[in-house]
Amino acid sequence: MILILFGVSGAGKTTIGHLLSSRLGWCFEDGDDYHSAANRRKMESGTPLTDEDREPWLKVLHMRMQELINCDANAVLACSALKQKYRNLLVAGFEPNQVRFALLDAPRGLLEERIRKRHHEYMNPRLLDSQLAALEAPADTWRISVCGTEEEAVQQLLGQLKIVTV
Repeated sequence: MILILFGVSGAGKTTIGHLLSSRLGWCFEDGDDYHSAANRRKMESGTPLTDEDREPWLKVLHMRMQELINCDANAVLACSALKQKYRNLLVAGFEPNQVRFALLDAPRGLLEERIRKRHHEYMNPRLLDSQLAALEAPADTWRISVCGTEEEAVQQLLGQLKIVTV
């Protein structure tokens, strides 16, 4: 199974993903590591990525997910996956039980506070508005509150995983 932690910048996808994968003994993949140099420069300048910018990146992530599934590896993937069409591209060809999505959810004020306190090599804080505007949260996804500690979010995710793996 691949669990995709998605959401906007500042939600804690990487931090929570590392904690969860460590707890489960699963692989961890950070979608940010697969962005092209051009995408990184664009984000660093504060320019939102377009769907055309994201498509090659999403295709690379999809190929990586296929590699993991083909090796029978369980993994946690941190990936913004803000729009439904992005998520559809990621899961194309997979069985429904092979991929799950969890939206890391927090109010805007908390996201802004977290972004101010951290340094990200190319994620410009000015991009939060465009990410929030692009976010399409499906009703059938796991909604994980990240208002508390990272450990609390991990516990919520473990609870959801227990339900689907029993």
